[in-house]
Amino acid sequence: MSPIVASIPSAVPEVPAILVSWLAVFRPCFTGPVWSRILVLVAGAVLSPGKRTVTQASRVMGLAHQPGFRRHHEALSRARWDSRELARRLLRHLLAVLWPDGEVVIAIDDTIERRWGAKIKARGIYRDPVRSSRGMLVKTSGLRWLSLAVMLPVPFAGKRWALPFLTVLAPSARWSEAHGKRHKTLTDRARQAILQAKRWLADRSAVVVADSSFAALELIAAVRDHVCLITRLRLDASLFEPAPKRRPGQRGRPPLKGKPLPKLDAVLASRKTVWTHVTMAEWYGGQTRVLEYVSGIAVWYTSGLPPAKIRWILVRDRERRARASSVSLHGHPSRTRGHPRPLRVPLADRDHVPRGPRAPRRRDSTPMVRLGDTAHDPSVARIILSDNGLGARIGDSP
Repeated sequence: MSPIVASIPSAVPEVPAILVSWLAVFRPCFTGPVWSRILVLVAGAVLSPGKRTVTQASRVMGLAHQPGFRRHHEALSRARWDSRELARRLLRHLLAVLWPDGEVVIAIDDTIERRWGAKIKARGIYRDPVRSSRGMLVKTSGLRWLSLAVMLPVPFAGKRWALPFLTVLAPSARWSEAHGKRHKTLTDRARQAILQAKRWLADRSAVVVADSSFAALELIAAVRDHVCLITRLRLDASLFEPAPKRRPGQRGRPPLKGKPLPKLDAVLASRKTVWTHVTMAEWYGGQTRVLEYVSGIAVWYTSGLPPAKIRWILVRDRERRARASSVSLHGHPSRTRGHPRPLRVPLADRDHVPRGPRAPRRRDSTPMVRLGDTAHDPSVARIILSDNGLGARIGDSP
């Protein structure tokens, strides 16, 4: 008498064939069992209302009462797969579909994932950039992530979207000390992430857009030969003329800088400054805005750190409707034509520039972030990068 075998419903439901086709580029990164569960999680995340947790995604796919429910959690917590290889494939796939040729613009920024609980590893206390203001500092508990997103035109949206492709956990110094690990600053991790992304884009020129947290001379020195880095610059930054040429027979070490230049806030307030008009088509809300700019070449120098010869660009809102902020740009070799790499761009109103406390003199390359510092406007960076914006490529004489 043959035994009776009860039919057990499959713990892995079928997913639409079109989803399998879309995600086929990631198939080599997983084994067969893990790949089937990854497809279920992706389909459930797309269909889930509210929070897209593993539990919610599994319930939406009808697995709430199926045996082996925990296997979908283990696909992320225990299964072995290379997250960097996934990030590389995602970046190359996005570019192949939406931007097959041309310069690649990448945004880099840190964000706080608000998480609580004893089992949340690398949790720290950080300044909440959303709820904090100029007069009030609000702290939050969570995980700090460094995120890289490629900025691509999305046809159905009619504008550019920042599509994340790589995230890096950036624990606090207190957590690293408590666990006996060498602490890496945010700029250290940014250097690693930028150089990794550039290795994935060896055949393309890359532009990295960041805020003032990444305006560090050591970071500039590490990436200036590989990418064009756009950051913000303080209006009271110490700028100097390029170092004079060494005379024949001159003794002593070569000079690092020349004579000091006026602060950018003084250039902004001076009536002798000659401004050039530029029309910007991709302003907030799809509007068109007329901006004014002035640029020059200088050496950005701080004692104890390598000097950076830059082209600074000061931009202001002609209609006086933009908040005072600053942007900075550090050029790529293909855009410098004999001039050194970095650039700097502040954006400010015509008559008023709020001044914060001056940064203390120190040898740490990580810049001081004041209350009230706002993120850069990547739209301004796009105009500066274009030939039609400044009328010349980066590195041309002002």
